Amino acid sequence: MADKSEQVDIRSAMAELAANFGSPADVDVILGTVTSQAVSLMSEVHIADVLLIDGKRHQSMAATSDIANELDTLQIEFGEGPCLAAATADGTVSCTDLSVDPRWPRFAKAAVEAGVRSVLSFQLYFYPATALSAGGRGALNLFSHDAYEFTLEQQALGAMLATHAASALIAADRQTQFESALGSRDLIGQAKGILMERFKVDATRAFELMVQLSQDTNKPVRVLAQQIVDTAQAE
Repeated sequence: MADKSEQVDIRSAMAELAANFGSPADVDVILGTVTSQAVSLMSEVHIADVLLIDGKRHQSMAATSDIANELDTLQIEFGEGPCLAAATADGTVSCTDLSVDPRWPRFAKAAVEAGVRSVLSFQLYFYPATALSAGGRGALNLFSHDAYEFTLEQQALGAMLATHAASALIAADRQTQFESALGSRDLIGQAKGILMERFKVDATRAFELMVQLSQDTNKPVRVLAQQIVDTAQAE
């Protein structure tokens, strides 16, 4: 069980995370708070970061050390590693000692050489690739310089921090989608105005023309709207 001072630290950390999440803070700030608190609150966690994978691209965010960036890149290159496994399949992955763990031989050798012996990773989110999307996944990763078996309390705290990081990322993605939707609406409105003036039709008919053209050309309405606006501006 955590002693009173540790409980106070955890309550303080959760309060800080909640305050950041409730304010218009950048997602980088929230993730930075998550990783820094992980290192601060959990003994034997010396490095932390968030690994995001979008199709063939990857990004290390809020890393408390450059070592985390390097290890993430190696896992992508090797196609193996605990963080990659957590992000893409296993949900939560724990490794007590990379020097004797047979699951990721190439990564383990490189990690030990970099001074990392144990890892605890939590999946943040996962959505599979489709014909329209490259898919995306992410993981909160906690690294230790020592061979170490993470306690159940540490795993529970790590899971709470991972949930907070996932919530921040989902909220940021929704905001991006919202802003994109607003931009699309404005663009489609401009295109409708151009068609209304050119063909002397009302707004409903102008939109119907764009929908019909979208179906005929197999292009999204937003793309067609952009082409209509660009053409009009070039004339």
